[in-house]
Amino acid sequence: MSEPLRDRAPSLRRRLMLFVLGAVCLAALLQGVSAYRTALAEADAIFDYQMQQTALSISGATPGARHVMPEELELIIQGWSLDGLQLFAPPPRARLPQRAVMGFADVMGEDGRAYRVLSMQTGGQVVQVAQELAVRERLASRLAWRTITPIALVLPVLLLVVGWVIRQSLAPVERVRRQLSQRAAEDLTAVSEHGLPVEIRPLVRELNSLLERMRQAFEAQQHFVADAAHELRSPLTALKLQIEGLQRAGDEAARAQARSRLAAGVDRASHLVEQLLLLARQESGRGTAQALALEPLLRRVLAEQVGAAQARGIDLGLLRADAVQIMGWPDALAVLLRNLLDNAIKYSPEGGKVDVLLLDEGERARLRIEDSGPGIAPEERERVFDRFYRSAAAQTQAGGSGLGLAIVKTIAERHAAHLQLERSEALGGLRVDLVFNKT
Repeated sequence: MSEPLRDRAPSLRRRLMLFVLGAVCLAALLQGVSAYRTALAEADAIFDYQMQQTALSISGATPGARHVMPEELELIIQGWSLDGLQLFAPPPRARLPQRAVMGFADVMGEDGRAYRVLSMQTGGQVVQVAQELAVRERLASRLAWRTITPIALVLPVLLLVVGWVIRQSLAPVERVRRQLSQRAAEDLTAVSEHGLPVEIRPLVRELNSLLERMRQAFEAQQHFVADAAHELRSPLTALKLQIEGLQRAGDEAARAQARSRLAAGVDRASHLVEQLLLLARQESGRGTAQALALEPLLRRVLAEQVGAAQARGIDLGLLRADAVQIMGWPDALAVLLRNLLDNAIKYSPEGGKVDVLLLDEGERARLRIEDSGPGIAPEERERVFDRFYRSAAAQTQAGGSGLGLAIVKTIAERHAAHLQLERSEALGGLRVDLVFNKT
């Protein structure tokens, strides 16, 4: 299937050869036609000049005298005195009109042949020099063909040179193709730009940029799979132990406790898997960004978190919400807001407080979430964005996967938003600032 498709695909070399060689042949044809017509016109002018010189050379000559003419010109001469006496008679085969019209004229002879005739009155005589048009055209064509013969001889050489130049010009493309065809599937190193013409270098640079992005994606995928396998090992081992504990339970109370622990373990494993899948989906970065209003989205996500906040007695409030519009992905931003609010509620003490602000700052929009929890130590504020890393404060909480802030960072980078963690001056816990560019 691939071979027929490849055969039907347009070939740059073939197209260049066809277009360039076609243009060369057309130019040669036009040049040949032009040279042929020019040669005919020049030949006519030369023949007219020779007829004129012949007429001048015989004016005043003795009647009946022999005049030597180039035989190939096949000139016919006749002349009269001013009183009408014929002084020079044409050959019997040529039957020209007896009445002379001064100057050049194309006339039809009495023998049915066309002639080019020059009539002049000089030295008391009227001289008429004629040449059969068929003879003239034959001689003129011969001269014209001699003119275009060099063009016809040079054309094949020119076509060979053009073909060679095209092949040499496309050689770098073929070299790049060979480099790529000989690579292993896992070899994503950059293609060498050495010796490439400037027209091809941008294409190779874009290809290298794509290869670099693919390399980074593959590395991230490998790290992700390795981290996921490592992190899933612990909850799965815990689930296995809890199932064994349930099987060994001797009374109903022990079984109820084992079932409770097993359910909690399943919830933690489910949450971890969900977060892993969510992180993988966000890192793929698929879809097209769209203009969206951030304030309604923020209110919707806040409404979803009200139940969790009330269950722990958290005062969750939206202090300010300016109408701002950004370019982004609504589903991804909802995940980002949900993770930030979930963390703020989870790590704030019971009866604590979480404040949310959405501020319009001219060309930018700032989303701020502050909580009254323990916060994050300055030395850990960069590391908490790593996958599966949990801060010292987070380790005291159960159920965390260490992926929440990693997902937040991935989504923020996808939206070209600046993410910053600081200590909340108002509530004493953590302050998260996200700065977006407005549309």
